[in-house]
Order: sequence, then C-alpha cells, then structure tokens
Amino acid sequence: MSQKSPPSSTSLFQQVAIILGLGLLVATVFSLLTADDVINIALAGKLNDATLYSTPEGDFPTPTPRPRPFLGIVAGHWGNDSGAVCPDGLQEVQVNLIVANLVRDQLIAEGFDVDLLEEFDARLTSYRALALVSIHADSCDYINDQATGYKVAAALASPNPEKAGRLTACIRDRYFKATGMSYHSGSITADMTSYHAFDEIAPETPAAIIEIGFLNLDRQILTQYPESIADGIAQGILCYIRNEDASDSVTPETP
Repeated sequence: MSQKSPPSSTSLFQQVAIILGLGLLVATVFSLLTADDVINIALAGKLNDATLYSTPEGDFPTPTPRPRPFLGIVAGHWGNDSGAVCPDGLQEVQVNLIVANLVRDQLIAEGFDVDLLEEFDARLTSYRALALVSIHADSCDYINDQATGYKVAAALASPNPEKAGRLTACIRDRYFKATGMSYHSGSITADMTSYHAFDEIAPETPAAIIEIGFLNLDRQILTQYPESIADGIAQGILCYIRNEDASDSVTPETP
C-alpha cells in the first residue's frame, strides 16, 4: 500500500503568500473607501434584498383615468313631438336630430364626452356640464322674404350672464363663418329666452338655444349641408370652452 508524500515546504509557502496577498489587497481597498461608500454599499445590498421579495407589479391598483369634460346637446323636439312640419312632410325634429348627432360626433373627436339629450330629457334636471346647447329650426311657413337666417339666445335671467353672453357670441360668430347665413335678431322670442331647459339645468351650467334657420327659405342648406350647420355650432362651443376671441365678429342682421 503506497503512502502519500507530505506537502513540500515550497507549496505551503506559496499558499500562505497568496492568502497574505489577498488580505493585504482587501485591507487596501477598505482603507480607500470613505464612510459614505460603506453606507451606500450596505444600502445597495438591502435594496437588492427588497427587490427579491417585493410585491408583484400586478397587485398594485391601476391608476384611474381622469374623466373627460362633459357637454350637453339637446336635439330639439326629439322624444316629444315633431316640431314644425312642412307641407311635404319634412319634420323639424328630423333636421334637428341629424345636426345634433353631427355636432356630438365632432365634439367627441375633439376629446369631450357628449350627452345627446331629448327635448324633455330626465337628465336635464340639475344637469352639469361645461355647456349645454339646444338645437332647433324655425318655421316652414313662408312669412316674407326676410324670414331667413339664424338666431341664438341665452336665458333672459341667466345666473351667469358673462358666461352665457360669451357662449352665445361664440356660437353666433362661428356659425356665421361656417354657413354664411345672416343673423335674424328680430325674431328672438320668449320661447327662446325662457326656454324650459334653462330653468332645469344646474345654475352653473352655461346654456344657449340656437334656431339654425328657417325650414322654408333656408331649407336647402339645412337639409343638404348639415355638416356645415353642425360645424358652426361645434366650433362655437369650442370657441367658448377655449376662451377664443369672438368680440370682433360682424354678422349681417336680418330684422
């Protein structure tokens, strides 16, 4: 049976030398580190340990998206009656609803949530929004050659006259620019300034009503170019919300 030879003194000396060298290197490194370095190394170790045992990301609640601002559009007479009726059967409510849907679509594309409301919608009670606009059309009867054009009104006794005035000014200006129609100021009636929805909505909601034109002399633009009609209303609402200037607007008026 063979015997193992004892380690040589040279090999043992090399191992001792290596151990002493490593010890000297470690001592040198630590002598160069500041107290802050030592603290940072310790903190890094704790953070790594915390990462290993952290809660999975999926357990955190997802952030709730911010609600988009609301606008209200009333399609005049919708859900209640036909409104004005022309001899050939064209109903005002049909024109109003087409335009109201186009206005809604355009405002949604601009980043707003839009409620399309019926004439006596239950949601009108204490309704809160950045603005509410009710869309109507005027008579289909021939009255005279001056029975043409549009008109805009706010509540006669609005609790926010400045906001209501700016809303109507913006709609009046942008509608004229989009359609080229004249402003028929002489036929604004109590049915407009005392419109029922003005008394139903929350006092802080600015509101206006627009008669987009007469179903007689303005029938062509109302029925064949509803996109222009809707664009004028939508741009007027955006003018108000964005606080754009409408003070320099000049619209020809029909008495």
